[in-house]
Amino acid sequence: MAIVRPFRALRPVPQRAPDVAAVPYDVVTTEEARALAAAKPWSFLHVSRAEIDLPDGTDPYSPAVYRKAAENFEGLLRGCPLIREAEPRLYLYRLRMSGHEQTGVAGAFSIDEYDTDRIRKHERTRRDKEDDRTRHIVAVRAQTGPVFLTYRDRAEIDELVGEAAAQEPLYDFTAPDGVSHTVWRLGGETTDRLATEFERVPLLYIADGHHRAASASRAREEFRERSDRPGGYCEYDFFLGVTFPAGQVRILPYNRIVKDLGGRSPEEFLLALKGRLPGAIEASPTPVRRGELSMYLGGRWHGLRLSSGEPSSGALDVTLLQENVLEPLLGIKDVRTDKRIDFVGGIRGTAELEKAVDEGRAAVAFSMYPVDVADLIRIADGNEVMPPKSTWFEPKLRDGLLIHEI
Repeated sequence: MAIVRPFRALRPVPQRAPDVAAVPYDVVTTEEARALAAAKPWSFLHVSRAEIDLPDGTDPYSPAVYRKAAENFEGLLRGCPLIREAEPRLYLYRLRMSGHEQTGVAGAFSIDEYDTDRIRKHERTRRDKEDDRTRHIVAVRAQTGPVFLTYRDRAEIDELVGEAAAQEPLYDFTAPDGVSHTVWRLGGETTDRLATEFERVPLLYIADGHHRAASASRAREEFRERSDRPGGYCEYDFFLGVTFPAGQVRILPYNRIVKDLGGRSPEEFLLALKGRLPGAIEASPTPVRRGELSMYLGGRWHGLRLSSGEPSSGALDVTLLQENVLEPLLGIKDVRTDKRIDFVGGIRGTAELEKAVDEGRAAVAFSMYPVDVADLIRIADGNEVMPPKSTWFEPKLRDGLLIHEI
């Protein structure tokens, strides 16, 4: 069963929602966050990336940053203001972008289920990133950005969501990036019916937000050590999330750029590639099917065939790229630590890959075909992990709209 628990959300008043809503903390650099929050005193980036309000060069993991986050959070609570719901509720959260639409159920999800793998993962987490968000949760005593989850579609849940989405929303606005965000607060009866339906869902899957979930689990241990409660559940036994039916989830490619060709000229690199992979001289910047990729080198796009493209082959394209090109030809053994490789989310488009190579910031770029959500579920069910930076989920949920206090 999947536990989806209603909670008393802390949230901005409706007229302030567009001002508060912020991109996820981990998709922007400090400089980008500072620019996005400039002249926007209610932007949640002042809480999620509080180093933007400290002197340039401040270590984003220094104690001062977490103190500033707590201070800014308190200021937002009083000044924006934020309001606290009188009763625990579930919510709907709809995202719209470029003709794509997905609607998920927002609530509190069980850390026990996360710890026992009833909420399944497909990605390894990094300890330093866990440390950061754990300290942030403890500092502000809240989970301020939702984990993005998915589940196998269920018609009964779709029906309840459709009925609830016909009502007047709590928030409905379009962010500067063109993504529309609509949130409904559900009535008590609908909340209860949805929670009951999710009890029939055998498993949930983390799509995006592995570090948020892992940090919530670690923060719970710290809160438990401080607590004198005799038993029973507390709010810190749950984490904030939004879960979407798998059939609505959209995954974009996570592309790669490499700074050099391992000592080869472009002509030598192409020759070495031909010995390992069949390819075409000219190709589209975007591969059209699984098992293919497009490579930008020397001012032109080249098509490469990685595999037959049949789903039964199992291996992801990012894995085949690693095995056939990155390690044997470019000497990149661990993409987590090698500074010669970088990653570009699919939302930035292939023009960003061309720009990186044409400006000399990279020697070669690889445009990938996106992973399918069925692959994510298959890998998670097999207790396996995807290679780093395999998936880019878009559109993304916003921080600060629904806050789970601990």
